[in-house]
Amino acid sequence: MERITAHDGASIVLHSTGAGPGIVVVHGGGITIDVYRRLAQRLADRFTVHLYNRRGRADAAPRAQPYTFDQDIDDLAAVLKHTGTRNVIGQSSGGFIALQAAVRLPIDRLALYDIAIDIDGGFPTAWLDEARQAARDGDIARAMAITDAGINTHNPATRLPLRVRVALVRAFLRTPIGRTMADLLPMTLDETNQIRLRGGPAEAWSGVSADVLLAYGAAGPPYYADLNGKLARALPRARVLPIPRSGHDGLNRAPSRIIEPIAAFFGAPVSPERANQL
Repeated sequence: MERITAHDGASIVLHSTGAGPGIVVVHGGGITIDVYRRLAQRLADRFTVHLYNRRGRADAAPRAQPYTFDQDIDDLAAVLKHTGTRNVIGQSSGGFIALQAAVRLPIDRLALYDIAIDIDGGFPTAWLDEARQAARDGDIARAMAITDAGINTHNPATRLPLRVRVALVRAFLRTPIGRTMADLLPMTLDETNQIRLRGGPAEAWSGVSADVLLAYGAAGPPYYADLNGKLARALPRARVLPIPRSGHDGLNRAPSRIIEPIAAFFGAPVSPERANQL
């Protein structure tokens, strides 16, 4: 662990592991770097993996208000400069931050998993205002139930009556990950609102010159397939990779069917032993 200095003078706590070419991970909303430990371990024999918590987490500085993604992009710039790394992995809203950063920062290779991006209204946000109001009212369980149903459109449980979903969320809040997601939910909703505000045509991202791998969980929300397809057609150097039997948390779980294509994308050869695990 080491501390580096952000553009505004705040400290960024950097956790690095492994050996080889560097990769910086930009985590998604509602979580911390803790859920990416397995990802880092699975890549550490071929890469140096750099993890850092985005603003508002326990070992990170507070977020600027009103919130925009600019501070996140500045922090990523500081991490890339310090590590000398030009390889980035981003998930969900972290993927959207990384994509924005690729417009202005020296990023050579960018792997995005379930990137949260609104192209032509394809990312669901109709639920957002109701969820933000519930959070402002202090009813985090209700806000989380509304958010879950709004995003996980493929899950039959999201069609249960709201009172049932709220009861299920209250049970989830007794778990460590549930408490973390609840604590971070207002920030997650702020991020989703920023994604909504930046919605538009895929061609808006045509200035990204990095090689881009657009991966998504084929067992997750179905809208990611359409969003990634549109984005890939607009980017000059991009390809889409559906990951079978994986949901939105696939990158956290880090099975070989995700790790090996990502490692190959960043230049690592796949051994016959690993190929047999895919």
